[in-house]
Amino acid sequence: MEQELQASGKGDEPMKLIFNYEDIFYSFFYDDVSGCIHRSREYAMNYVYSGEMVLDNGSKQIHVGKGECVYIPRDHQITMYKKTANGERYCGIFLNFTRNFLREMYSKLGQNKVPADTPKLKRGVIKLPKTAEITSLFTSLVPFFDPEVKPSDDFMHLKLQEGLLALLHIDKRFAPTLFDFNEPWKIDILDFMDKNYMYDLSIDDLAHYTGRSLATFKRDFKKISDLTPEKWLIRKRLEVAYAMMQESGSKVVDVYAKVGFKNQSHFSAAFKKRYGIAPTAVAAIM
Repeated sequence: MEQELQASGKGDEPMKLIFNYEDIFYSFFYDDVSGCIHRSREYAMNYVYSGEMVLDNGSKQIHVGKGECVYIPRDHQITMYKKTANGERYCGIFLNFTRNFLREMYSKLGQNKVPADTPKLKRGVIKLPKTAEITSLFTSLVPFFDPEVKPSDDFMHLKLQEGLLALLHIDKRFAPTLFDFNEPWKIDILDFMDKNYMYDLSIDDLAHYTGRSLATFKRDFKKISDLTPEKWLIRKRLEVAYAMMQESGSKVVDVYAKVGFKNQSHFSAAFKKRYGIAPTAVAAIM
């Protein structure tokens, strides 16, 4: 079982603890935090066990209180605030549905889960109803807020399946939305860019290697991301660099070229713009 533990907090910074069991993330925030820009590369469910979470898409806010759950679409950017409420710190559980997991479940559930005439959901966060399935699922996950109580991989995999089934039972439109890889270009583009983000490829190159004209590539990419391909690549490179420095203590000089930046100054400027701190500050923590 792969386990990831992160704890942080210096001076006036909020204390937080995040750990991951097979794509199910637990998070604790001990103080109110300023908004952080969140983007999940996969579909997800986020359940608030205590405290409050506020999601802001720039035009409206969604308040998610204790015992409530939201669906967050793939590659959707939103500002997330995790706050104390009624004297309780924020604690949440985040289920991440990867493409491989969804492919596996699609093969198990069969074609009948995706009727041909079923429309897809509109892009955006959805506050989910309090169904018996969702209540049962997250109640069973609560004991693992204790990092000393470690679940088995197969148990957590089963919980991901329960989460997916809960969504499918809420609205039939979740099926064609989540199981959208029967349109292969969607998977091809994202998979190719995920595997080759570090190389110096132009947009023309990306179009060529994914078998498209430049115009078709740009049109198809708009269907899967609200970023331009150039901004998607920069974001991906910054995320990988951040993880490398935070988890393994890699130095800035050893990171920027590995993730695809041509020079350190460009990397540092882009990093500070995204995360609000210099990359040397992250590397110095280790």
